[in-house]
Amino acid sequence: MNLLGVTLDNFSKKEVLKKISTFLDSDGQYKIFTPNPEMLVDVQKDFYFREVLNEGDLNIADGFGLSLVSFGKISRFPGVDLMKEMLSMAEQKKRSVYFLGSGREEIIKNLKSKIKNQFPDLTIIGAHPGYEVDTLKVDGKVELRLDKEKNNELIADIAMQAPDILFVAFGHGKQEKWIHEYLRDLPSVKIAMGVGGSFDFLSENKKRAPKWMRYVGLEWLHRLMREPHRFKRIWKATAVFLGLVLFKRSS
Repeated sequence: MNLLGVTLDNFSKKEVLKKISTFLDSDGQYKIFTPNPEMLVDVQKDFYFREVLNEGDLNIADGFGLSLVSFGKISRFPGVDLMKEMLSMAEQKKRSVYFLGSGREEIIKNLKSKIKNQFPDLTIIGAHPGYEVDTLKVDGKVELRLDKEKNNELIADIAMQAPDILFVAFGHGKQEKWIHEYLRDLPSVKIAMGVGGSFDFLSENKKRAPKWMRYVGLEWLHRLMREPHRFKRIWKATAVFLGLVLFKRSS
């Protein structure tokens, strides 16, 4: 299904996991993205981001709003929950994982500890907090701006560790573009996934909303109460997103 210019896959959770299992058993490289309402708003002014998302091998809806405006036609599978399922699968299949991003050593350290406690037989082959990744608009295209030397060192480290799965947490837009541009330089990686704030939740640096709030689509309210500085982002993901959908449907 196409929503605001982005194609979203509509599979059940069982079907999604079956596809991922097939990816891991194949010789190819695959990109998994988890579009949410905020991302679909951003692609309206960032055609490169839209192109990158539409080249994902799996675009799994993350966000109650996507299911809501599609009248339930799009199944939601939150990125953090999908990541946990993939960690479990990697443990069972004896595949290795690499965590990239968050920007803080403390979060990466706690993430590795928490994940290892939950999945004791999982091979965490490497982890790196990443570095500052910025963007710059050039001739209408929002391109990545990064330290080439640091990026080359990072790619060399990941290539040397040779993980099967790479989880990237640079923040939406940046992580998807980075995967799109550099996955080909990491031949061992079968699956690369943009995971946004999942490292924060899985490391317990931040608390997720209670299950009942997630179920009824009020996770945004929980985050606003705990992080009021996110008001602009939450407004974009709720009111602006809904307004765009209604405008597109009426035009």
